Amino acid sequence: MGMTLTQKILAAHAGLDSVVPGQLVEVKLDMVLGNDITTPVAINEFHKAGFTEVFDKDKVSIVLDHFVPNKDIKSATQSKQCRDFACEHCITHFYDVGKMGIEHALLPEQGIVTAGDTVIGADSHTCTYGALGAFSTGGGSTDMAAAMATGKLWFKVPAAIRFELVGKFNPRVSGKDLILSIIGQIGVDGALYQSMEFTGPGVANLTIDDRLCVCNMAIEAGAKNGIFPVDDVTIAYMEGRGKRAPQIFKADEDAEYAKTITIDLSTLVPTVSFPHLPENTHPASEGKDIKIDQVVIGSCTNGRIEDMEMAYEILNGNTIADGVRGIIIPGTMEIYKECINRGYTTAFIDAGCVVSTPTCGPCLGGYMGILAAGERCVSTTNRNFVGRMGHITSEVYLASPATAAASAITGYITDPTTV
Repeated sequence: MGMTLTQKILAAHAGLDSVVPGQLVEVKLDMVLGNDITTPVAINEFHKAGFTEVFDKDKVSIVLDHFVPNKDIKSATQSKQCRDFACEHCITHFYDVGKMGIEHALLPEQGIVTAGDTVIGADSHTCTYGALGAFSTGGGSTDMAAAMATGKLWFKVPAAIRFELVGKFNPRVSGKDLILSIIGQIGVDGALYQSMEFTGPGVANLTIDDRLCVCNMAIEAGAKNGIFPVDDVTIAYMEGRGKRAPQIFKADEDAEYAKTITIDLSTLVPTVSFPHLPENTHPASEGKDIKIDQVVIGSCTNGRIEDMEMAYEILNGNTIADGVRGIIIPGTMEIYKECINRGYTTAFIDAGCVVSTPTCGPCLGGYMGILAAGERCVSTTNRNFVGRMGHITSEVYLASPATAAASAITGYITDPTTV
């Protein structure tokens, strides 16, 4: 029986000729990731288990991004614990204030992850790196502790759903609209512990930023991981990044999939997930009577340069509506600088928005944009659970940067193709 792309990568890293869905395998890891929330717990477990050394200082990444710059004494204490650990173990890939970025935007940008890698992160959106043809998935802090010490973890080999993409996006439709549409179609548990594997001629029409966004939200369909094949777009992105050579795997022609879903990209429209689940999707045009209080453009889902560019195209020369708070968060310091160089930052400020240093802050209701009771936010983040961004009666509407920017201008949820 042939293997899927994910199964090929797992087999290679387990030292096996082949694997099958449901099989338990011990896999060698190329990268172990943690942030300022999950790493302190992992450090405590690391010490509790009696570990004294990390398996490879070059294969552990610690990115302080959720509450950095530190918002209070507790977050400062957690960050200090990370700094001390990184210093003690000479962690190569340690990122702090001024050098950091949102972890899942930063690692691909810096070439820390590459095609064919196996990556475990103590953050559920670690599945982002499947955009580069890597197997990457989230885990707990205990997993991170064991992985930092041994460089290995056990996995159950997932079955896969194949998403056959055809056609190309219409203007102001993007990868965010694609993944929201998919989750709306299959549900938040529609790919439970399965690999979401994207194939077909339409893949070539997705930018790398589109793909990173799509894989980022695979977990919101319950998936173990999301993954794209390596093509010319991937290779062009990886060129000049990092020091490790990519390993390019391909699914077998006779690979078996649990199901195949065909999606014509040209039929997709700007899409919004209404509260309180990502699967509660509607065309953006259906939200025209929903008044909003805040817009957030950023996060590990949509904080990349193409996202900033789309926001700029809509906000430039316009002013956001009275009563709307516009918060824009570039994903990394490099993206932040690029926004300045291109004039985006000035345009955002002139439109009435605030531009933040890279941070996850508002996405998880941490800081930099907490919602009060009854407030509504259109956000380019990835989750809209009850209380996700603040008060339990607040509401989060997930959308693309284009939809978020258009909504900021009108003060209501707005289809970006109409502005």
